[in-house]
Order: sequence, then structure tokens, then C-alpha cells
Amino acid sequence: MPPKLAILCPGQGAQAVAMGKDFYEASPAARETFDAANRALGFDLASLCFTGPEDRLNQTDISQPAIYVTSIAAHRAAVAGGILDPQTTAFCAGLSLGEYTALHLAGVFSFEDGLKLVAARGRYMQQAAVATPSAMVALMGADEPAVTALCQECADGQVLVPANFNSPGQIVVSGSTSACQRIAAVAESKGFKAIPLKVAGAFHSPLMQSAADAMQRELAAVAFNAPRCTVYANVTAAPHADPDSIKRLLVDQITLPVKWLQTMETLIATPDLRFIELAPGRTLAGLARKINRRLPIDSLAAADALTRKERP
Repeated sequence: MPPKLAILCPGQGAQAVAMGKDFYEASPAARETFDAANRALGFDLASLCFTGPEDRLNQTDISQPAIYVTSIAAHRAAVAGGILDPQTTAFCAGLSLGEYTALHLAGVFSFEDGLKLVAARGRYMQQAAVATPSAMVALMGADEPAVTALCQECADGQVLVPANFNSPGQIVVSGSTSACQRIAAVAESKGFKAIPLKVAGAFHSPLMQSAADAMQRELAAVAFNAPRCTVYANVTAAPHADPDSIKRLLVDQITLPVKWLQTMETLIATPDLRFIELAPGRTLAGLARKINRRLPIDSLAAADALTRKERP
């Protein structure tokens, strides 16, 4: 009996010019996914994915639907090519934006409804970022108590909070620009490494409240189904339940931290589970191997995975 699968869906930051182009050229299923996205959005998202320009692709309102579509195109190509059997998929998990991809794969909403939601999410988060100068900083080598203490020390009356628990020793903080500059300097002085992230603003922080309010209205207008496999919520690191609670947690996710490390620790402890990371990129595999170096994880980052002999 084949091992059960856990599908990992990447989030913002995984985008890169040429993402999905090889899948588009290799797979009719992937091609139709991109073409359907273009029709639904009313502009040529595929061209932005394949040829850029990079600065436009990196903007939140474009990168979020671009990653969602590329991930689903890779998944559909793998299913059509016979290298991935949806019947063996027991778990789905996605980092931030990737949670929408995971929910679509679990049958919670259609591809088109998910695309509409992701495009709106990217647009509202971009607007919130423009409204308030803000930033994110990855702190390397610090644990949760140390990061919490640093946030309290450096906030100085401004917003500064843990935003992403990514892997052991990698926690991202989010907040006002000057507060992020302070914590980067103080963290370095304490022996931690601070890496400012190239993002539009302070995602997963209270500075995104306007985006959360707008998304609450968007989510209310879309019909959700119960997931047909286990999908982990970013906010709780626990399985999603009924459609109403999924919507609430997707709203909360915009302003609260992503518990990716906690989610992966639970999945990695599950016996006889094999992992597949969808395109674009291999970020999630890298984070997972910081927990378990020997973790069995396959990548669908490139279309050459569709022709390999060993099938996941």
C-alpha cells in the first residue's frame, strides 16, 4: 500500500520570473489552468509569471495569485501525468497564501473562487502596506521567548510582533519600519542574524487589519465545503473543521502569526507519510529539513518531475 501523501503549498516569496512556464509547455492540464486564470482575472497573469517584469511579479497583488495558479497548475500536471494520486492525499498544508491552495486541493472551494479570493487578498494587503510604512525581518538563531522579548524591547510604542514561526531558529517579525530597524540592530548585537525581507509591508500583524476587514466581506460571499482531507490552519496549527470556522481563521490569518513550524512538527511525527512540495520553489522542503534532515520529500518545482521514473 503506498504511503499517504502530505501536499505542501508555498506562500509569497516563492515567486520568480519563469515560474510555471515549463509546466505550461509540458502539460495540457497546466496550460488550461493558466489560461483559465487569465480569463477569470481579465489580464495576462501567465505572461507576468513567465517573463515578468520581476518588480511587477513581486508586488503583492500579482505574486499571490501567481503563486496560487502556479501551484495548482503543477498539481494538475502531476495528476494528469499519473505521478500523483489525489486518492492517497491525506493532508494539505500551505504557508500563508498557500493555505488557500491547500484548501482548494481539499475541495473547500473551486479554482475560480479561490483565485478571486487570493487576488482580493493580495490587493487588500498591498493597499494596507502602502497605507502604513512597515516591514518584516527574519531573525535567525533566536527561539520564541527570545523573539518575544526582543519585540517588547524594541517596539517603543509601535507595532512589532512575531509573524511567522518558520523553522527551528527562524522566526520572522513584522511591524512598523522603524521598529523593524531597531529589532534588526538589537538582534545583531545579541548574536542573532537579522535579514530584512523584500516584502511590501508588515504581513501577519495588526497593521493588516484593514485587509482583514475587507477579506471578511469577500469570504462571506463565497460558498465553502467541508475539506475532504485534513488541512492545517496557519493560525492554530490544527486541522480545519467546518466552513464557517475556516472563514474566520482565514480572516485571523492576515493579522496573526503563521505557525508553520508547529504544523510541520505535527505532520513530520505522522507515521508513513510522504511529502510533496508544489511549485514554485523549494522553500518549504528546506524549512522541513531543518526539523528532520532525512524527511522523505519530493519536489514539483520543475516540470522535469513529470517524467521521472520514481513516482511519489
